[in-house]
Amino acid sequence: MANSLPQSLLNKLEKHQGIDRDAFIQEHEEAKSITSIRLNPAKPDARFEGEEQVPWCLTGRYLPERPSFIADPLFHAGCYYVQEASSMFLEQALRHSVNLDADLRVLDLCAAPGGKSTLIASLLNDRSLLISNEIIKSRAPILADNMSRWGSINSVVCNNDPRDLGKLRAFFDVMVVDAPCSGSGMFRKDPAAIDEWSENNVQLCSERQQRILADALPALRNGGVLIYSTCSYSEEENEQIADWLCKHHKMQALRIPVDKSWGVVETYSHEYKCPGYRFYPHLVKGEGLFLACFVKMDGEDADSYKPFKPAKANMQEQAIIRRWLTDDDRLWLLPVKDGYSVILKTFLDDITYLQSRLYLKKAGIYVGKVQGKDLVPEHELALSAILNPSVQRLELSLADAIKYLRKDSLEIDYAIVGWALMCYQGRALGWAKLLPSRINNYYPKELRIIKEIEA
Repeated sequence: MANSLPQSLLNKLEKHQGIDRDAFIQEHEEAKSITSIRLNPAKPDARFEGEEQVPWCLTGRYLPERPSFIADPLFHAGCYYVQEASSMFLEQALRHSVNLDADLRVLDLCAAPGGKSTLIASLLNDRSLLISNEIIKSRAPILADNMSRWGSINSVVCNNDPRDLGKLRAFFDVMVVDAPCSGSGMFRKDPAAIDEWSENNVQLCSERQQRILADALPALRNGGVLIYSTCSYSEEENEQIADWLCKHHKMQALRIPVDKSWGVVETYSHEYKCPGYRFYPHLVKGEGLFLACFVKMDGEDADSYKPFKPAKANMQEQAIIRRWLTDDDRLWLLPVKDGYSVILKTFLDDITYLQSRLYLKKAGIYVGKVQGKDLVPEHELALSAILNPSVQRLELSLADAIKYLRKDSLEIDYAIVGWALMCYQGRALGWAKLLPSRINNYYPKELRIIKEIEA
């Protein structure tokens, strides 16, 4: 490993960042495996409460060893998210740069697979709206699946180019950009990334990062906050981008309080002395990361728009669906596809406006479609907090929960018929329809466990 680390990168890190070259190399040679998860506050999982906390994230936990997450039904239930610890530093950035008690519109621009979006969703109040965007179409479905598993209703998932989002002039209060980068911060975790790295690729990534930011920044309001991060060690993708933002886009850098015991290195850009925060694996219990925060000091006023008149559910179908939902007068049924999504009424104007300007993969919770006199419930509804607690449930053993998640046949005793929520340790996994002679498993085919799991 030591000989394969790019010498040009090591030279720059030693000369310009003052890193301990030998310690940095040794850490990569040892290739320690660090496993961390972030708990879902909406779905408490007491098993991990006693584990070591990630110091910069209240719900982050280090695990002593890596379990088989795919064999844990509570992972599929959305009780936690497997996330690299350094990237959880986003929590500190948000807490110290944004008033999280305010009503916010937040954009996660490069959101797949969903680690940062699920973290943001857990920090926002229920009067704030999160728009999670993935630029690459093939990566959008996993983002949507992870947001559904997390169960948040005040979120939208979309698949759009930054230029399209930039047309939403001054729409957002907060913009999070975890930019595509050359990936040197992942060298320890993914040694194959070394073969992809080059000085030329660093430069290409820096230019792409500038394009992404320039295209999207018109959507950030004057006084709004930008949180920019990469998993790169190269100044061209980090401090130099910070200077470029200040010089060309009237941004002002913000300082984030950092406990010295964390091992996070605070750096300053060359021209504008912007504070940035570097994570090195020989100093922190995590992978390589750079993060910086900015406030926008100038910008256009928000575009005014006339609220669209949304389509309404007919009274009969509305009555059928309402029986499946919690008794909450804030919930609004929004016709989509051949069924309905449920959003909070307070976001109706924003979401219908976004529908007119962007491609939305999902908005709120897609609850399903009405057939005859009943709802055919969707998987998202099963994992959400808006489901009526009186909906009938069937508790499964671990073995049967794994069978359910594999879409295998279930041979268990039951005394109820009709739609039922299949649960493990009280947490919803998905739907099944219980008939007198068999169980029809409605777990989504594309989410089923394929890997063989030892009993």
